[in-house]
Amino acid sequence: MSVLRILSVEASVYRYYEVQRPWYRSSQHIPEEDSRSIVWFDIDNTLYSANTKISQAMGQRIHGSAAYFLTLGLDDDEASELHHKYYIQYGLALRGLTRHHDIDPMDFDRKCDGTLPLDELIKADPRLRKLFQDLDRTKVRVWALTNAYKNTTLQHAQRVLKILDLEDQIEGLVYCDYEQIGFTCKPEPEYYHNAMKQANVSDPSKCYFIDDSRPNVTSAKDLGWGHCVHFCEVGLEIVDGGKAKKLVRDINTNGIPQISDLEELRTVWPEIFV
Repeated sequence: MSVLRILSVEASVYRYYEVQRPWYRSSQHIPEEDSRSIVWFDIDNTLYSANTKISQAMGQRIHGSAAYFLTLGLDDDEASELHHKYYIQYGLALRGLTRHHDIDPMDFDRKCDGTLPLDELIKADPRLRKLFQDLDRTKVRVWALTNAYKNTTLQHAQRVLKILDLEDQIEGLVYCDYEQIGFTCKPEPEYYHNAMKQANVSDPSKCYFIDDSRPNVTSAKDLGWGHCVHFCEVGLEIVDGGKAKKLVRDINTNGIPQISDLEELRTVWPEIFV
């Protein structure tokens, strides 16, 4: 039976989940090393536009009224500052919460990611699907790489891919396992090393990667990932670590291309498109 392999990033133990799909060969093992390169797509705020306001909705759930940071006994300003501090320090607010506070990460997932009205906020885009279809699969594999959790009940990452009509275009999904004590996330180097292990990639120069977070793509580039791109919709406003900010063009790119439309990948990575 065909399936999508959904893989959690863990320090030493890898769990394998299989979800019925019509387009991916079933296996309970890490795939054999493939001579093709691999394209890693971030999901949230990359495969859909910041215009969806999902970052604002998520920010409200994390530190807004009756949300997690306020339950720590903080006022709104203190909650906002701590949210931002943890996001900057760890790349994920939940990473800081689990490290410094006695909270249940699965309860956090249910009340934050799990309550987002994704069907109301994002829609499938035929142009995006065509972009994925035009990737030359004789040259590359296509995987998703996310800091979200693949919850067997709520399935945030899968929900997004399904709504965007991209389930059949993604061959594998690497996500954060919130149930694992000390779980890793982007931009921590261990996360990328484990992602490569999951996909059985030994040569980092064969990795293509696009993410809306500058620290995430910088970390990947520092680890030798060969083709990193920063996705930034200049001029739009997002909530980043609980604080609203307007997206601006990078001044110091460190050799990392910045694009504001995924269609630009055809120009940045022409060698992997048909």
